[in-house]
Amino acid sequence: MNPSIELLRPYPFQRLAALTAGLEVPALSRINMAIGEPRHPAPAVITTELTGALDSLSTYPSTRGTDALRVAIAAWFTRRFGLPEGAVDPQRHVLPSSGSREALYSVIQACVDRRAERPVVVMPNPFYQIYEGAALLAGAEPYYVNTDAAHGFPMDLASIPRPILERTQAVITCSPGNPTGQVMGRAEYGELLELAHRHDFLIVADECYSEIYLDEDAPPEGLLASAHAHGVRDFAHCVAVHSLSKRSNVPGLRFGFLGGEADFMAGLLTLRTYLGSAPSQPAQVAAVAALADETHVRENRRQYREKFADVIAILKDVLPVSRPHGGFYLWVQTPIDDEAFVAGLYASQHVLALPGSYLSRPSGGTDPGAGYIRLALVGPRAECLEGARRLRCYVESLPRNHDDTSIAH
Repeated sequence: MNPSIELLRPYPFQRLAALTAGLEVPALSRINMAIGEPRHPAPAVITTELTGALDSLSTYPSTRGTDALRVAIAAWFTRRFGLPEGAVDPQRHVLPSSGSREALYSVIQACVDRRAERPVVVMPNPFYQIYEGAALLAGAEPYYVNTDAAHGFPMDLASIPRPILERTQAVITCSPGNPTGQVMGRAEYGELLELAHRHDFLIVADECYSEIYLDEDAPPEGLLASAHAHGVRDFAHCVAVHSLSKRSNVPGLRFGFLGGEADFMAGLLTLRTYLGSAPSQPAQVAAVAALADETHVRENRRQYREKFADVIAILKDVLPVSRPHGGFYLWVQTPIDDEAFVAGLYASQHVLALPGSYLSRPSGGTDPGAGYIRLALVGPRAECLEGARRLRCYVESLPRNHDDTSIAH
């Protein structure tokens, strides 16, 4: 057994299941606002292509992706991020993956050099737990950069000690952020790019929420666009990870894709050939159609904007809620301990939220996820509104001094 497996912590939803076990409320329907699983209908442009390609299940899929798929991915990067024609080479710069989680894991395994002395992978805190797991299983030490509300939840790159930077082999970013919804700008990317070239580490940009933003006229900046704007040739030290799950409401398709430095992508392809984790042939066909269509993506954003406006209107008088720049989460500070809050909410209102401390680690004398909950506005509008009303009812039932952190209700 790989001893690093023993270092892995239970996944947040395992912990949530244990926390809420036995707290069912039969009189109320269950509303799950904990998991970030998109529940808008899968677009017909995807399902039609998928079902029409089922006869291709009789062939093994290509790990590199079909020619048509690689061209579609390169064209999407070019359009979406305003890159010059030819900047993204479909033969050298892109690869498909079985979702963004698998891609992130593979990238970290490919980039960490186990021969180095105590390699480090830097990540934001709170974070998507695959970052930590991938680092540990690659033999690296996770280094957590706390993000906080006072500064808009950025990664404070200047806070990373020089000895850590000298051992760093990858810095993982997430923009728009999970769970905070913060968005990185060109200046922040520029600072990171300068550090990557000075200390020779890979920037791994988790951009799976890049197409869920609330201002239609202000799409989030991407790593590859920033790299090009800062004069970085061939996207050196850069890999951006994307997914159709959030953009196109097809989490079950398990389709992701990557773009980045050609030399690194060549090595990653070698690793992925051994992993055997290529998306199925029908999924690759469907992805070509999905990447060519933006109509369903704009409609997706419209629905999220509507839900954010409605839910915030219900909660703003009882909780400190504000519209994030991107993503589909509300990151909400709680009046009592976050675990006690989630358990009490579920026990009294049958609404499931995720404790913020399940997405973070104590670091630097504090835990930046403690005292927060994450709410996913992924369900139908009526369900999100009902969840918000029940959440408000629960908050209003708490003692005014909020000293009672009991989960017995």
